[in-house]
Amino acid sequence: MPAPLLLASTSVYRRELLTRLGLPFDVARPDTDETPQPGEAPAALAQRLAVAKAAAVAAQHPQAWVIGSDQVAELDGRPIGKPGGRDGALAQLAAMSGREVRFVTGLCVSRHEQAPLTALDITAVRFRRLSGAEIERYVDAEQPYDCAGSFKSEGLGIALFDAIESSDPTALIGLPLIATARLLREAGYSLP
Repeated sequence: MPAPLLLASTSVYRRELLTRLGLPFDVARPDTDETPQPGEAPAALAQRLAVAKAAAVAAQHPQAWVIGSDQVAELDGRPIGKPGGRDGALAQLAAMSGREVRFVTGLCVSRHEQAPLTALDITAVRFRRLSGAEIERYVDAEQPYDCAGSFKSEGLGIALFDAIESSDPTALIGLPLIATARLLREAGYSLP
């Protein structure tokens, strides 16, 4: 019997994605400070937070394997956080209009006092040129205030793009399942 599996996240998006793998798991809220360190690159931030989230939960549940994940949107080398509200979402989408934005997703599968298993996924999103009216219609329709980059690619947000370049279509939603399945197999879980 494999060790218990925990998802160190309260994100409904990550929970829904992990369900696809068919493994029983529970959810635990990681107590992690997500403040970027001075000069920290988005990829380093995403990986550090994924490891920190997994480690925080693994310390409380030493018999379990814990999945931690964090996504950072990057525009011009700087991180873009969650908009927090309508005005923030409008501003983010206006700044990304006609531009390419990288979404870096850090992943960690960890067990207390064992070396963490990690992966990093980078997805490039090319936004089409968006008018102010298009941005407002989208934001009012989906209210993507809890999403880095102010969109939901699994919903109407897909209409904002010219292209998505990714090795894992689930990464942009918040949990790269191809890498997650690989790391879980390394941890001893049976997956196809």
